Amino acid sequence: MEAAGRLGLPPAAARLWDESLPVASGTAQADRYKEREVRRPLLRPDHPLRVTFAEYADGVCDLVLVAHRRVLAPCDLDAIASLLSGPANSSAYAAGAAGMGPGGRSGPPVPLSDSPGPAAPVPAPGSAAPVRPDWGLGDPRCSGTEISVPLTVRTPAEPFVPLLAAATALVLSRYEGGGHPELTVLVEDETGHDTVTWLNPPITRDTRTADLVADCRRALEECQDRPAPHANTHIGLIVTRHRPDDAYVPCLAPAFPLTVEWTVDGADTLRGLLRCDAGAVGPQIAEGFAQHLARAVESLSAGTCEAGDLELLDAAETRAVLAAGRTEAAPAHDAAPIHDHFRRIARARPDAPALSSGDHTLTYRELDARSDAAAAGLRAFGVRTGDLVGVCLERGPDLVVVLLGVLKAGAAYVPMDPEYPADRLAYTVRDAGIRLVVTDSSQFPDQGARRIHPDGLATTPRHDAGSPDARPAGPDDPAYVIYTSGSTGRPKGVVVPHRNVAALLAATTPALGLGPDDVWTLFHSTAFDFSVWEIWGCLLTGGHLIVVPHFTTRTPEDFYDLLLERQVTLLSQTPSAFSALREVDTRRRSQLALRLVVFGGEPVDLRGLDDWLRRHSGCRLINMFGITETTVHATQQPLTRAGIAAGSRSVGRALPGWSLSVRDEAGRVQPFGAVGEIYVSGAGVADGYLNRDDLTAERFVTDPATGLRTYRSGDLGRMHPDGQIDHLGRLDDQVKVRGYRIELGEIRSVLTQDVAVEDAAVVRETDGPLDAAAVRLAAYLVLSKGGSVDAVRARASRILPAHMIPAFFAAVPALPLTLNGKVDAAGLRALVAAQTATAPHSAHTTPDETGTAVALTAFRHVLGEQVGPDDDFFDLGGNSMLAVQVVGALRRVGLAEVTVRQLYSHPTAAEIARWAEQATAHAAG
Repeated sequence: MEAAGRLGLPPAAARLWDESLPVASGTAQADRYKEREVRRPLLRPDHPLRVTFAEYADGVCDLVLVAHRRVLAPCDLDAIASLLSGPANSSAYAAGAAGMGPGGRSGPPVPLSDSPGPAAPVPAPGSAAPVRPDWGLGDPRCSGTEISVPLTVRTPAEPFVPLLAAATALVLSRYEGGGHPELTVLVEDETGHDTVTWLNPPITRDTRTADLVADCRRALEECQDRPAPHANTHIGLIVTRHRPDDAYVPCLAPAFPLTVEWTVDGADTLRGLLRCDAGAVGPQIAEGFAQHLARAVESLSAGTCEAGDLELLDAAETRAVLAAGRTEAAPAHDAAPIHDHFRRIARARPDAPALSSGDHTLTYRELDARSDAAAAGLRAFGVRTGDLVGVCLERGPDLVVVLLGVLKAGAAYVPMDPEYPADRLAYTVRDAGIRLVVTDSSQFPDQGARRIHPDGLATTPRHDAGSPDARPAGPDDPAYVIYTSGSTGRPKGVVVPHRNVAALLAATTPALGLGPDDVWTLFHSTAFDFSVWEIWGCLLTGGHLIVVPHFTTRTPEDFYDLLLERQVTLLSQTPSAFSALREVDTRRRSQLALRLVVFGGEPVDLRGLDDWLRRHSGCRLINMFGITETTVHATQQPLTRAGIAAGSRSVGRALPGWSLSVRDEAGRVQPFGAVGEIYVSGAGVADGYLNRDDLTAERFVTDPATGLRTYRSGDLGRMHPDGQIDHLGRLDDQVKVRGYRIELGEIRSVLTQDVAVEDAAVVRETDGPLDAAAVRLAAYLVLSKGGSVDAVRARASRILPAHMIPAFFAAVPALPLTLNGKVDAAGLRALVAAQTATAPHSAHTTPDETGTAVALTAFRHVLGEQVGPDDDFFDLGGNSMLAVQVVGALRRVGLAEVTVRQLYSHPTAAEIARWAEQATAHAAG
């Protein structure tokens, strides 16, 4: 075609269609034909221009032009239309690169075409597609369906394009949780040519409107035709001139996961269209984003507020979001103290088994009587209502008896794990002002508190048991104080009243069907609040509590045997601990009695859970998010095979009586989909931190939006329109490296999706606390057989932008865990250091050909090839969870009699081999 040739295109690049239609122009049939032609995609890249003449029965013609915008600019379409239109009774329709109908028509979702988008911002054919924004909450099943939302605002003051860009960046930063929002701006200038600029202005809660607009204007002027550095820009802003005589569509389909098109016509209002793929952005999120964008444009233009002070949500939206995050409590649950609830169960089921440890079982009547005796003994030793009593005991019958006795004495218990370092135990006693500690350890540090053996409570004379202040504890009195880690390095005690535990049981019992037929395990340390759920969840619903011995918790095979033997029906686990149990189940494939597994304490690793559900169809998996400060659990989410396949990060909706919302840095309610800090209010909020009024005031706040006492969790999340919460990690996992805000969980997710990686941890490290330049990200990988650190790094480099690629990668045999079953970052560094230090020594050591060689094979399988026969397991950075894996490996190579206990006594491959040889000889003799 001559018109194409004048623009430098070969004639074959244009396709000409000439249609004669038996209908008059201006009719509904004619309009439908024009709209269909505008929507029809360009299917062949070697034909970037389609020209259609439509001649109607009354002699009027329509001209429809569809072109690849990366080949022909808007001015080029104008030129072609001018050359071809000619007669006065013809009209021109020009479309950009991919599309909806003419005129930016809005309506219900319509199928998208397959045409490419505009020039610079859209990747070339065959390159990676833009990443879907997590905040969009799109449904992949709806991919290919377009959502469009009209936008109308008062025309902003000049310079309006920088202001539009500033408003878009500001709203995007709120949805993404701050930082440097990325967007691409495509502007049709006065000559009809396109300029493309990639922007990422810095935005904080202190950002001023003038500064933000100036940043955007500077970028638009200085960085024109600057493409995005990587194809994950979530949002594109397209500004085009109005053509009064034509119907012009900038692009036929959204060029980005979310595309905002504005048409400048010089009128009092600016009209636009927000368009997105429903697979990337859900309908409710799109509507909300459009509303917030319009509000931002008008507010920034009118100067009614600074950028950092902009309120995205109006009052009605705020009420709707808060209502979605609230679950109403059951009517008038019984808030009686824990020990009163227990007494009722004991009277109703006196002869039912309450507590078993090894071969010893206590009925509810016996447990009630023994705890009464313990309470009387504590009173005799001077314990009064409101006192704090330290309890440092191994898991066993005495532990539960003493805890219940403390509550019956009107006091609150302060649990301390016997494995804790002496310094931490001493700090807890001093900080809590504890005057009496019940312990069976002769090594408990002397801090002036009286130490009583549990046996001493039952034999103490009762001469003053009924002395002054015999008032029983009430629902509002403290039940326990659990010390949790503090960001300053000082543990802090969380004070939880009796009423909170009663509310937790009232909220969970109906949905989970808790009752007297359940057999629970006490698996966790009482210094970890999961034990509150295990002990009182069982005993206050009439269940049978099985105390798991310390070494059994560290030996998955033995724990699996216990589940089988005791026919356990309800199990509570951190995901890290459950993964080892699941591995045993994969090998053993026994028929467990489990009907319910409750996860908590850390994010769930979904891998392998689908296989578990297939093997155990009668077992439900429940993911529960919670914090010590909100009484163990705050949400619950059943894990289904569909949710597992989708990689869901949802922790569910608020428990009845609890309320959750997501807030920005200023405490403002975030819209659905937006990232922010999770706030928790309602029945589970603790009384605060013991003797830490300053920290209590900082974290336990009166929420201005609701007037309720609320806990700022420090956890990142986003809320779905149905009230479900996605848990996205900790705020302190959101680090800043070279000016970029980085979510460590995002990097870990990329690493664990690699088939060569079994598990991974990403941590922020620095050579000095004051040296910001020395900050780096470090990735620790548990590799599958044949996996390579270099290959994992290469894959991550293909997925992550440069600033998110860890500077340091290291393979470790397993991720060391803390006492509570969470990843121990300090242990990671120690483990790598130990591997490096022992490698030269081990290289020159040759094992003998006896059982030592067999044992060394197992050690090396877990700890790495550098291990020698005389290298001490603990000197190599070994810990209790690694010990579990070494014992499992030893059993697989034939040393079936080895346990974790023996490994602690014989910590080298040579020693454990000699022990196994002697044990075998003894058994044979």
